[in-house]
Amino acid sequence: MALRLVADFDLGKDVLPWLRAQRAVSEASGAGSGSADVLENDYESLRVLNVERNGNIIYTYKDDKGNVVFGLYDCQTRQNELLYTFEKDLQVFSCSVNSERTLLAASLVQSTKEGKRNELQPGSKCLTLLLEIHPVNNVKVLKAVDSYIWVQFLYPHVESHPLPENRLLLISEEKYIEQFRIHVAQEDGNRVVIKNSGHLPRDRIAEDFVWAQWDMSEQRLYYIDLKKSRSILKCIQFYADESYNLMFEVPLDISLSNSGFKLVNFGCDYHEDRDKFSKHLTLCVFTNHTGSLCVCYSPKCASWEQITYSVFYIHKGHSKTFTTSLENVGSHVTKGITFLNLDYYVAVYLPGHFFHLLNVQHPDLICHNLFLTGNNEMIDMLPHCPLQSLSGSLVLDCCSGKLYRALLSQSSLLQLLQNTRLDCEKMAALHCALYCGQGAQFLEGQIIQWISENVSACHSFDLIQEFIIASSYWSVYSETSNMDKLLPHSSVLTWNTVLSFKGYWEKLNSNLEYVKYAKPHFHYNNSVVRREWHNLISEEKTGKRRSTAYVRNILDNAVKVISNLEARNLGPRLTPLLQEEDSHQRLLMGLLDLICHIVETSWRKHNLHSWVLHFNSRGSAAEFAVFHIMTRILEATNSLFLPLPPGFHTLHTILGVHCLPLHNLLHCIDSGVLLLTETAVIRLMKDLDNTEKNEKLKFSIIVRLPPLIGQKICRLWDHPMSSNIISRNHVTRLLQNYKKQPRNSMIDKSSFSVEFLPLNYFIEILTDIESSNQALYPFEGRDNVDAEFVEEAALKHTTMLLGL
Repeated sequence: MALRLVADFDLGKDVLPWLRAQRAVSEASGAGSGSADVLENDYESLRVLNVERNGNIIYTYKDDKGNVVFGLYDCQTRQNELLYTFEKDLQVFSCSVNSERTLLAASLVQSTKEGKRNELQPGSKCLTLLLEIHPVNNVKVLKAVDSYIWVQFLYPHVESHPLPENRLLLISEEKYIEQFRIHVAQEDGNRVVIKNSGHLPRDRIAEDFVWAQWDMSEQRLYYIDLKKSRSILKCIQFYADESYNLMFEVPLDISLSNSGFKLVNFGCDYHEDRDKFSKHLTLCVFTNHTGSLCVCYSPKCASWEQITYSVFYIHKGHSKTFTTSLENVGSHVTKGITFLNLDYYVAVYLPGHFFHLLNVQHPDLICHNLFLTGNNEMIDMLPHCPLQSLSGSLVLDCCSGKLYRALLSQSSLLQLLQNTRLDCEKMAALHCALYCGQGAQFLEGQIIQWISENVSACHSFDLIQEFIIASSYWSVYSETSNMDKLLPHSSVLTWNTVLSFKGYWEKLNSNLEYVKYAKPHFHYNNSVVRREWHNLISEEKTGKRRSTAYVRNILDNAVKVISNLEARNLGPRLTPLLQEEDSHQRLLMGLLDLICHIVETSWRKHNLHSWVLHFNSRGSAAEFAVFHIMTRILEATNSLFLPLPPGFHTLHTILGVHCLPLHNLLHCIDSGVLLLTETAVIRLMKDLDNTEKNEKLKFSIIVRLPPLIGQKICRLWDHPMSSNIISRNHVTRLLQNYKKQPRNSMIDKSSFSVEFLPLNYFIEILTDIESSNQALYPFEGRDNVDAEFVEEAALKHTTMLLGL
């Protein structure tokens, strides 16, 4: 399945054995009843009540006397602790404990069973208590009303020392939220008591709201109030210094006027009518550390034939609404739609029907979303019970009493990548797999292996290109929060903030400020890289360079990049990359390791060795396969203007000479598919002898080289054709600035061995120019070409043309 639920806590495994051990001790001391039936009754009444910010889990059960027992499971020590026993037969529906475990707040309701009703106070059905538990001492009644009350202690982010004041939120069904400030003092050692328990200071936090959600991890309260029938989402941030701020107000295009009263993550909501659960609205807020803020909403469902849900990407300034028709509607739908927070993704699923994975960071790229229907086996394995999404990808199943950690399954996503027919699902699976793998080399190796065998599997996008982009992004996303500012955004029309904040709020505000002023169609643009690329290629061909310091600085950085790549490579690398001077590639150093990994995988798969670098054999099927892969890599990187590892073009060209007929090889060179490097051409000139076929190849290569490299290569090839090229280039360079001067001397014919006046006159001119240049620039180096060499080359060339 695409989603894995790993159990972090299970009432049946983590609590029940401890209860049995406690019962055994009680029986041994003669204090217990010893009845197995009683123990089973204990388990039936065992329920999770709340999960606190530090991960501790509060649960409750009833003992054999019907007393309410509160217990705590410490997620760090994996130990259970008895907190409190309330000696009345009441039903607990809300509970919270402070971080020091000295105070317990609980809301209880009277039993409605015949003969079980305990009168609390006249006219009240809900009793909200504040209990001292170290040691068991005072009990203070906070509320005794005829409506439900939920309780939640605040957990300050600074927990290094106990605070003199505890703060407790009370959320009333009467649509108001209060904060109690509770001062405590230590007496007689570890005894903790409430000071001034007769009058606890309180603040009215919110009122007239219809929905509220508690974020235990970040200590935030979200709630919606109705103003003129508009749904206004508000957020309050609580701080460790006992202060709180209203962080934002944003209107939502939803209607909650007739939706009743709904709370999210204020403990487990057991009092709700189960029959009405599936048709109740679902609304929740999800955030992550990069400053994203999503509101997920599904209205009340009148019919299960069609499901509608919306996601408001507040940090992007827009929303999306999805509608899906359910298959097999005849099967009874007993549970409602579920939203799960998976950090960079939001999962939406209806058990047995569909699973939708939405990319929160790039909601405008619909192809990054994954939608699977009920026919997929990945859906059938997901829980069919209502799940409660907590912070940090935690998921609580209140029915079974299990706490899960929701993770994306790499193996399932890889399987989907390999088996699905749709390009959009391949792209989504690729991104999801790389995200949950976070750049793991083993995962990348599996994907690269599949790409090397299915390089043309996708028709609507370049698979290699998408892999390079996705792998590079997901390998740095957690460390570079500004990566998303290079990607498409929409504008936020209205957003009002007046304060300066840190942490999450600073990043959220930065996202919003960016999209507020960015153009509506702003996208990442590689025009700067493209311009720099073309400039460097042009300079390489003409021999012109920028300042020495500029080039040296870039090349020094390239050396560092290459050394880091080689240091990260754990095993021996077979591919002869990163081992030569490839100047324009080194000047645009970038995403090299991925490309090296792809080539290395192909190299190992086809069992190639270093002899490939020589020209004394023809290409095999394995070499042609690797050549094809490298050509696809080149196509992917060229359109992105991404640099390749030094040595890539040399290896690519050598494989091309091995595998391609001459006319195809020259066509690839002329079209830019093969780039002639100095290293490759020098090796070609040295390895190949001067047979007629090889001479044709060498000459075809030389005439396609940039002038500076071509002149150097010609001097390495001892051949009349090479001499002809050298002499032509030399004469061209000498005559470029030649100006005719009056001549006062006669030609000394005795110095020449050929009675051919035009050639004699031309050689004299070249001799004079060389003499003049030597006089003007006596310290400039000579290029080992003079008039006599030109004369000799001209005569040989003429002889060849005349067939003499």
